[in-house]
Amino acid sequence: MAGPIEQFEIHKVVDLPDVVLPVFGQTDLAITNSHIAMTIAFGLVVLFLTLVTSNAKVVPGRLQAAGETLFGMIDGVTDSIIGHDGRKYFPFVFTLFLLVLGMNLLGMFLTFTATSQLAVTGTLALLTILLVIGVGFAKNGLGFFLLFWPTSAPLLIRPVVGLIEFLSFLLRPITLALRLFGNMLGGHIALKIFAGFVVSMGALAAGGGLGLLGLPVAALSMGMVVGLTALEFLVAFLQAFVFAVLASIYLNDVVNLGHGH
Repeated sequence: MAGPIEQFEIHKVVDLPDVVLPVFGQTDLAITNSHIAMTIAFGLVVLFLTLVTSNAKVVPGRLQAAGETLFGMIDGVTDSIIGHDGRKYFPFVFTLFLLVLGMNLLGMFLTFTATSQLAVTGTLALLTILLVIGVGFAKNGLGFFLLFWPTSAPLLIRPVVGLIEFLSFLLRPITLALRLFGNMLGGHIALKIFAGFVVSMGALAAGGGLGLLGLPVAALSMGMVVGLTALEFLVAFLQAFVFAVLASIYLNDVVNLGHGH
């Protein structure tokens, strides 16, 4: 039986010739299971939004109601955290939320979860922090560095606190990527382990004799699989929501630098 880690391995599905790119050098363009999972998730998100918006009614159906609920939830997040400028950054935050949610939920039905790959979560985190830096300089110029100069702290300790703030800022994309990656990785490993117990204990009990003692263990493991599956669906949503909330918080730091909203 496959081990719990094998579900995260990247495999080539369609092998293509390597190309040499100016910055990255020799690059493998093969289509992998990771590419396919991300493409399917993207397609499902686009399909969902198309179905929600193409046939909108005054009295919404279930699909439209679900779309409007997600829209309103993230709109509320950006508005409450960033303030009156939140609507400008809503498309980015909403896109992040839907993509992460789509990849998380798709991983519950496929044998591969794109967000269990650090390269995927790291890329999303890097895009977020680059946008934060870009907005910071665009709105504040060199005043962006005031983010690392806490005026509320006593003058003597400001350099120390500022250094801590700077290091904390540098760690933001790392923690953002690791939080999503770790939660999806850990949950799927736990599911695989308990599912393995169900199969192995069931096979042991099928042999009869003392092997029948494996039936209670198999039943307990099956209960854990059901419970963990329900929990993983909840975690899939919460992690996408947390990613959106943190992206909004980081944007708020530079959009409203030095003043509240």
